[in-house]
Amino acid sequence: MVNTPIQASRKGRTRVKMCGLTRMRDLEAAVLAGVDAVGFVFYPPSPRAVTPEQARPLCERLPAFVNAVGLFVDASAETVRATLDQVRLDVLQFHGAEEPAYCASFGRRWIKAIRMRPGIDLMAERSRYHEATALLLDTFEPGRAGGTGRRFDWDRIPRELASSILLAGGLDPWNVAEAIERLGPYGVDVSGGVESAKGIKDHAKIDAFMQGVRDGDQRR
Repeated sequence: MVNTPIQASRKGRTRVKMCGLTRMRDLEAAVLAGVDAVGFVFYPPSPRAVTPEQARPLCERLPAFVNAVGLFVDASAETVRATLDQVRLDVLQFHGAEEPAYCASFGRRWIKAIRMRPGIDLMAERSRYHEATALLLDTFEPGRAGGTGRRFDWDRIPRELASSILLAGGLDPWNVAEAIERLGPYGVDVSGGVESAKGIKDHAKIDAFMQGVRDGDQRR
């Protein structure tokens, strides 16, 4: 019997994941601001990439109830397992063309990122990746796995799916309240929108983003 996760839906506050953490001071700022999860990019081409050796001390500092998420893009199974041997990751996030069986093979909860390419059928993708704890919707740009800094057309998200997704793609302190008010996603994912440079978080922007989330929650 397949243990399909409960389909999360948005009730109460919007959950927040902050991705692309590379420095301890930024991790501390994110945790103090109240994020629910932090993401570490194990994808060498990314300007926000970290090695397992760099990520391990960051993960070890996380308090209870803040999840560590490891992001991979079409990585070999050996690479993922070697990372898990070194780093305490609570959730895996797959950003490539990974098949459902591969994603489920590591004994961890997992998120599947869906890049919003033209013509994509999100309801079919949800059915295909039904064992994922969530689908994360991100902007599509040929040749890039994510981190575009651009938002996609939110109207492309089916109404019946909106409350269960993690919304990514170009979110920042100035548009996150609008996104939450319009869509009511289960969670939001931010990286470049709270940076002063790639991989370097701006602590004032982190606080402003979290205020935007609270503002969006109050408007719904």
